[in-house]
Amino acid sequence: MRLSKRRGLGLASAAAVTALALAACTGPSDSDSNGADGDFTPLTSIKLQLQWLPQAQFGGYFVALEKGYFEEEGFDSVEIVPSGGDIVPQDALVAGDVDFAVAWVPKVLGSIEATGVELTNIAQVFQSSGTLQVSWKGDGITSVADFEGKRIGSWGFGNEWEIFAAMAAEGLDSTTVSITTQDFSMNALLDGDVDAAQAMTYNELAQVLETVDPATGELYTLDDLDIVAYEDTEGAMLQDALWADTQRLETDPAYADAAVRFLKAVAKGWLYARDNPEEAAEIVYDIASNAEAAFPVGPVHQLWMMNETNKLVWTGAEFGVIDEAAWKKTVAGALSAVNQDGLNLITEEPPASAYSNEYIKKALAELAEEGFDLSGAYTPIDVVLTEGGQ
Repeated sequence: MRLSKRRGLGLASAAAVTALALAACTGPSDSDSNGADGDFTPLTSIKLQLQWLPQAQFGGYFVALEKGYFEEEGFDSVEIVPSGGDIVPQDALVAGDVDFAVAWVPKVLGSIEATGVELTNIAQVFQSSGTLQVSWKGDGITSVADFEGKRIGSWGFGNEWEIFAAMAAEGLDSTTVSITTQDFSMNALLDGDVDAAQAMTYNELAQVLETVDPATGELYTLDDLDIVAYEDTEGAMLQDALWADTQRLETDPAYADAAVRFLKAVAKGWLYARDNPEEAAEIVYDIASNAEAAFPVGPVHQLWMMNETNKLVWTGAEFGVIDEAAWKKTVAGALSAVNQDGLNLITEEPPASAYSNEYIKKALAELAEEGFDLSGAYTPIDVVLTEGGQ
């Protein structure tokens, strides 16, 4: 294993489930979400479970680690645990393997109903959906209504529910659409195995635009593509959120206190990534290129990803605050979504404990007192893609 030169951080493969760590510690804040009078021993060691491999989608967490923001909030050991499809973030959280987890909201809502687990969304990091359906220009797929009779690519693993929610809103019978499993690349579209491939604005879309068109010898451009953005449909669902154990929040004041301090560090990390996207991308690139498992790793690709991710995080709303209307839209989509096997994602409203703004608002209030402004939109930079993102 190679170590990052920045802070001597090691990143192992997702399969091995090892992590990033930092050293040194300052005193913890006085935060206590349960209102206790400091009659507990503050947590100084925590683990965060990602839902995928190291990449700029998670830039704010890596920046917080790199810049010592967790240390500033009293943590002397923080592990960022990668996944890669072999770890379900909410399952790792329920099992007690980690303290907090990054996961899409509909996936966790499905787990809550299916297994009865008690998890709470304590910060909605992505305020809008980044999911796309990408097809070749002229193939006639410019809206969800055009999915009928087509091969629509999806990664599965819960990523397909926006597709089904959007189809339900259009009145499309899911059995009239061929949902085709694609891998975590755009090969299915490039090879003609699907009519429209699932993609994220910050990742797979760039993979197409980093590919040479054999007919022209030049990189593909957006003019070559038709794109359906789920954010513009009724199927849009909330994505990357930070989840905590509900019972621990309610019964363990040290954990509730740690949740606030954790959110403060994370917020500072994302704020720095917003204001310094090039440096944030370099931090992630260094970590990913030293990892045993990461894809894709190119520095230009990571800069594109950081730029696009910032657009989803910084929409003008306060960082991490869960918008009630967006939550209700996500729940409504989850209730309406029916897959090709006739199965629902959820059949009833999730419990009220499934989300709470208590912890993020307390974190933001403390940060405001310290001079941090966690509102405002992101001003995108221009990123010129290169072949392979290198």
